[in-house]
Amino acid sequence: MASIADEIKENFKSGSMLTKLLYINIGVFVVSLLVRMVYYLYDKSWIDYEFDFVRNIAIPSDPDILLNKPWTVFTHMFAHIDLLHILFNMLWLYWFGKIFLHYLDGKKMLGLYLMGGLAGALVYIVSFNVFPVFEKDVHVSVALGASSAVFAIIVAVAMLVPDQKLYLLFFGPVKIKYIALVSIAIGTIIGFEENTGGKLGHIGGVILGYLYMLQYKKGRDISKGFLGFFSFFGKPFRRRKKMKVTYKSPPRSDYDYNADKAKKQERMNLILDKISKSGYNSLTKEEKEILFKMSNRN
Repeated sequence: MASIADEIKENFKSGSMLTKLLYINIGVFVVSLLVRMVYYLYDKSWIDYEFDFVRNIAIPSDPDILLNKPWTVFTHMFAHIDLLHILFNMLWLYWFGKIFLHYLDGKKMLGLYLMGGLAGALVYIVSFNVFPVFEKDVHVSVALGASSAVFAIIVAVAMLVPDQKLYLLFFGPVKIKYIALVSIAIGTIIGFEENTGGKLGHIGGVILGYLYMLQYKKGRDISKGFLGFFSFFGKPFRRRKKMKVTYKSPPRSDYDYNADKAKKQERMNLILDKISKSGYNSLTKEEKEILFKMSNRN
């Protein structure tokens, strides 16, 4: 088990940003399963699990509740409690993430993922507090999942390389723009009444992905400023590197250099003279080392 844990840790450290995002999502899901096991063993109900755990990682639609749980702004986009939910999200993230990293870098992927998740959360919260249909649910509704972040990456890739083809089972080669259109339709329109909160979040991710790539094609990377904002506020909490002090000897004058060189040459001449008179075996260990160093230097 220790070796497996070490291997996972090493893969996380050396892996791409896509690998890290996959590991975090899967890790949070595994933790949620373990918590459910513990609740079951202690004869706790699903309602207990939902209120004690799920509602502390999912984002609430009620702004007053959100103020008491600000961390959910980020935790919700890495959390899943349903196997099929995380399975499909991670498959889409892997497929489109690989293409994304082929053309762009990991920092842009992280920035787009986070912004997509935040955009989905924003659309979800605003909608539940504006439209009358949600008036009865706004105080109890919560949302979680990486779907909004994944949709942002899907849309960005579709705009970046719309005509690149992916080989789909039973369909063969299909252009990415068509795959994106179908996935957006399924994720935002079909079944809207059944999972309204989730669909609204998907719409936020789609809009963010579109705006991101629109700006990127104009030469502006909005993810850079976004990550820079969080990096700036995170500086006081970072561990400062210890200053490494090195001492260098002052430069030698030409006189000292020539005197040292002449001394070494005189020593070398004495060793060579000893070899010519008594042979190599007559040298001491120190003289042999000097001869070896001088001969290699030349």
